[in-house]
Amino acid sequence: MAGRRGSRDVLKLFHERYRKAKGLEKTRVLDEFCDATGYHRKYAITLLNRPWEQLKTARPRRRGPSYSAHAIRVIEHIWKTAGYPWSERLKALLPRWLPWAHKHLGKIPPDVEREILSISPRQIDRRLQPKKRQLGRRLYGHTKPGTLLKHQIPIKTDNWDIHEPGFAEIDLVSHSGPCASGEFIYSLNLTDIHTGWGETRAVIGKGETGVVDALDEIRRALPFRLKGIDSDNGSEFINHHLVRYCKKHQVQFTRGRPYKKDDNAHVEQKNWTHVRKLFGWDRYDSPAVLEAMNELYRHELPAMMNQFQPSVKLASKERIGSRVRRRYDAPQTPLDRLVGYYEEGKVPLPLRRLVQQRDRQDPFSLSESIEVQLVAIEQQRRDGHPVLLQQHPSPRGGVLHKASKASHG
Repeated sequence: MAGRRGSRDVLKLFHERYRKAKGLEKTRVLDEFCDATGYHRKYAITLLNRPWEQLKTARPRRRGPSYSAHAIRVIEHIWKTAGYPWSERLKALLPRWLPWAHKHLGKIPPDVEREILSISPRQIDRRLQPKKRQLGRRLYGHTKPGTLLKHQIPIKTDNWDIHEPGFAEIDLVSHSGPCASGEFIYSLNLTDIHTGWGETRAVIGKGETGVVDALDEIRRALPFRLKGIDSDNGSEFINHHLVRYCKKHQVQFTRGRPYKKDDNAHVEQKNWTHVRKLFGWDRYDSPAVLEAMNELYRHELPAMMNQFQPSVKLASKERIGSRVRRRYDAPQTPLDRLVGYYEEGKVPLPLRRLVQQRDRQDPFSLSESIEVQLVAIEQQRRDGHPVLLQQHPSPRGGVLHKASKASHG
């Protein structure tokens, strides 16, 4: 009969027959209509049950904006360089990254720039879907909960309702590989609830002294005062040493419920973006690798994650029947969210300096430096030989590593 797309004449013919038919005749007309047009049965029923006046006045859908292959290539390159952020975050970081893209990808025509800046998150998802399927699945590390001093550390049972920086979740991520025996490296992760600011340090083993020393270094590196921490029930946190440290520095200390990872959802998410995505699940256990990891954790990584990577915050939750509708605020970088906490004209000088440093920093070069260090750390993990890196000043007073070669001297 008619082609798969159908025509208005075919629709009108079947519409009249369907409205007049009764019982089994209705089913036969519906079958013929689906065969003639290729429509899904439910959609065909919707069309045939509609009054003809509505179908006659219905306007055809207009085709949305199309995006050139050049625009998609630029977006894909920024997506990969930024560490594969999801579409909402990628959309938010495009305006800040795009001016630097001219330096690394060549001149981008104004019409292509307009396409890149106008693309929606949903369209980004569609265009990048084939690439996303190639990404590996996520796995998670393991640390077992302890029991010491639990009665002295209150359980946090309510949701975070924080409107100021300084209250954070902490967690330890193991780099044991397939075997958890012996001494190996852990990454101590801290995530500020209000701003999303993250800091990480590597430690050998999960002894209480090493964990507290790493936490103290993180506390000193934060651009705001640490006011409270919330941990899981692992023995690396539930110990006298950390309790005394928190009392000394007036840091509120709470813990989540045993075996409830959702109680530490903020830092659990950062465990992926700040640790697992970089180092995977291999075993890291040498002092040289520990120092190389901390060099990255102290300088390039926080600059990238806190200054150039937007994140979203849950604004509200609404239960509708058995479903929960979550609404999120506009994506912002932790630095922008931290600056926005202060009134205009009252932003502390250290934060203003961080903003100025970010404006001068090329995120593509920063990403390249991170990648070079990761390759060097992986090579050192495999063969045990130190890797020499060319070093340049970084925005946080450390070094930018522009190239690396294995030294097997």
